[in-house]
Amino acid sequence: MSAAKSSSKRIPPEQLPLNVRFRGCCAYEPIWQEMRQFTDMRTRDINDDLWVLEHQPVFTQGQAGKPEHVLHLDPTIPLVQSDRGGQVTYHGPGQLIAYPLIDIKRRGMGVRELVTCIENSVVDFLACYGIEAAAKPDAPGVYVDGRKIASLGLRVRKGCSFHGVSINFSMDLKPFLSINPCGYAGLEMVQFRDLVAPDQLPSFESFQQKYARMLALALGYVEPNIVMHSTSPLQINALEAP
Repeated sequence: MSAAKSSSKRIPPEQLPLNVRFRGCCAYEPIWQEMRQFTDMRTRDINDDLWVLEHQPVFTQGQAGKPEHVLHLDPTIPLVQSDRGGQVTYHGPGQLIAYPLIDIKRRGMGVRELVTCIENSVVDFLACYGIEAAAKPDAPGVYVDGRKIASLGLRVRKGCSFHGVSINFSMDLKPFLSINPCGYAGLEMVQFRDLVAPDQLPSFESFQQKYARMLALALGYVEPNIVMHSTSPLQINALEAP
């Protein structure tokens, strides 16, 4: 099924397909520009997307990020001034990135509701592995015993969201020592690998697929309409236009 055609009888948003795209390990800036382009080009008849990927090593500074939270940087890791919300963070291989490109206006969803939905999806996902986690009302993200395992930063334009959430799976956490993660001095980061027994550690691909499905369901999409892809929507002139 492609996007709903404009008519007097429209398909409810939750019954539209959600295109879940597994993008592999990508440089940050090209993906960021693709998200912006997708958002700028889309209309109310375009299906929502969820991009799941890893990033090559990069520090990203949020739109209102304060330079004092950048302590000292590895010259081999770029620092990118982004247009998402939040302060500085680090992305690298072994970290799950999920970017929900959602027409929240069409879904009747507010920004706070979207943030809560994403945070709760991470909490519920980790609970599947016996990990007790929680969100904080004054510090977006998800925490395990005060240590941060998931960071969140969004941008909404034209009633549509982009950017999203990162979950530390099995990665090098040392670059986080070069910054005050998300603007909090001394904030300790933690990763999934260190919270489960070695024989309980899933493959990264399985981890990605399971979380993508859980987030899609949390966002209200019905199971038959979650469509898995490996291609960029822009590479196939996407936008699943009618």
